[in-house]
Amino acid sequence: MNSKVKVPNKRNSFLTLIVIALILAGYFAYTNPTFTETEKVSFTEFRQNIAKSEISGSVLIQGDKVSFKTKDKKSYYTYKEPNSSVYEILNDKEIAKINLEVKPENTFYSDLMFAAIPVVLIVLFFLFMFRQAQSSNSQAMSFGKSNAKMHDKTKEKTSFKDVAGATEAKQELEEIVDFLKYPNKYSKMGAKIPKGVLLIGAPGTGKTLLARAVAGEADVPFFAISGSEFVEMFVGVGASRVRDLFKKAKRNSPCIIFIDEIDAVGRQRGAGMGGGHDEREQTLNQILTEMDGFEQGTSVIVMAATNRPDVLDPALLRPGRFDRRVVVDKPDIKDRSAILAVHGRNKPLEKGIKLEKIARQTPGFTGADLENIMNEAAILAAKNDAKKITQHDLEMSVEKVALGPEKKSRVLSPEERKITSYHEVGHALVGHLIPSCDPVHKISIISRGQALGVTWYLPEEDRHLYAKSKFEGELCSLLGGYVAEEIFFGEVTTGASSDLERASGIARRMVTEFGMSDLGPVVFGEKNKEVFLGRDFGHAKNYSEDMASKIDAKISEFVNEAYEKTKAIVIKNKPKLAEIAEDLLVKENISRDEFLAYFN
Repeated sequence: MNSKVKVPNKRNSFLTLIVIALILAGYFAYTNPTFTETEKVSFTEFRQNIAKSEISGSVLIQGDKVSFKTKDKKSYYTYKEPNSSVYEILNDKEIAKINLEVKPENTFYSDLMFAAIPVVLIVLFFLFMFRQAQSSNSQAMSFGKSNAKMHDKTKEKTSFKDVAGATEAKQELEEIVDFLKYPNKYSKMGAKIPKGVLLIGAPGTGKTLLARAVAGEADVPFFAISGSEFVEMFVGVGASRVRDLFKKAKRNSPCIIFIDEIDAVGRQRGAGMGGGHDEREQTLNQILTEMDGFEQGTSVIVMAATNRPDVLDPALLRPGRFDRRVVVDKPDIKDRSAILAVHGRNKPLEKGIKLEKIARQTPGFTGADLENIMNEAAILAAKNDAKKITQHDLEMSVEKVALGPEKKSRVLSPEERKITSYHEVGHALVGHLIPSCDPVHKISIISRGQALGVTWYLPEEDRHLYAKSKFEGELCSLLGGYVAEEIFFGEVTTGASSDLERASGIARRMVTEFGMSDLGPVVFGEKNKEVFLGRDFGHAKNYSEDMASKIDAKISEFVNEAYEKTKAIVIKNKPKLAEIAEDLLVKENISRDEFLAYFN
């Protein structure tokens, strides 16, 4: 068992030492009479006070010094004759009136200690202030230094065996690793080492994981840094950090530099307002110069990752800078099975578990999503005090990640539950009876997230191209709930708002982006190249007002045609829809097999 040793804070220890010294100094000052305010009197006056019984408390004898207090709370001291005893000087009556207390005389060393305490405290204070100033100066001097972390080879490393899927991406990166390990093999053929490798892919597809695998496979120094770590509020700091990073890399060449989220500094120059002298653009200019400047022959490979290649500056993407662009796609069904197997290696899975079935239920999921599914399944199994993860745990975790957690605490009225049931069955029935729609996987009226019910479709295979008929069928299935509410209850509710929004968006893209209308094979509207502008203003209008009205009319035509087709299907199958909806009110969930049984 590893025990963690807590390292004390040096600053707090130093302050504690000063406080203790101050407390001790105050204590000695309080207890030592030499530090109290006293008045010197003659020995005769001391005897007169004894005779008048004016002395209060004890009389302190320290060597030849006699200290006492009077009843009016004043302190006095006097000196007796050297080498004489107080019993010889005072008579018996005087000694009887007072209480004598004898203490050893202060030595030279004790006096020196009391005198040195203030001096020591002052020295310690100035020493503390000096160290603070020195630390601040050191931080100021290192402000322009790079914060890149070098990969520790002694720790557990990631290899290409730990990366499932992304076969083509791994092949590209394996060439880079081989180039670094055996450079002579390529130099004999006149091949030059690539300057940069850009990993492009959606969030969660494994770009950073691939970079860690390269670090584990390559027997060379590996520096990792995030693009946001270059940018500061002071102009010139980012460029200074870039220079320092490449200086370190050249000293350790051949080596690899990995910049995660490079779009933080690599956006197109001149895309904003206020000129081109801001901090981000200076940092980008320095990266461009270091990657392909006047200095040649450095064996430094720059790897970068981004999920927004469209906003990167063209100078970054030209040959000589990022020579290779490795696209990391979302995994297909085969890769999803392999990824689930990788993330299930250290988890106790039940025998006979079918990861292929889970892979089939997760089209469009990334590697991060699949890792989250395995983790949620492990949490669910542990919550139920199970010793192994079952197939049911995995299926429940898929639903939780894809649709959101169940909200059984959200109580609906009987009328709302009935409307929700008919609404969801309307989606499922229309989608099932239109061949171009994906098969129905599950119907539920248990609230998940913001939805009161869910109809879950699952494609039988991964799709890369979508036909016009596919979109028309999807429009009908989206309007199935709206039409079911209208036919069975005589009015529609707000539950169909998100369906109508999605249907309108699909119809608009069919007209403006995919050329699926009789307006011709034309794309209406184009994305603005000025990345400074926001998403809402990022589309330029490249068509007339007359064409805009035609586009709106064509969008309405697509939606209305789907509405009429959906209405005819629901009216024709009204008894079947009512039967399934009433059963759903009782069961709350209907699986694919149970749903298909109604039509057999």
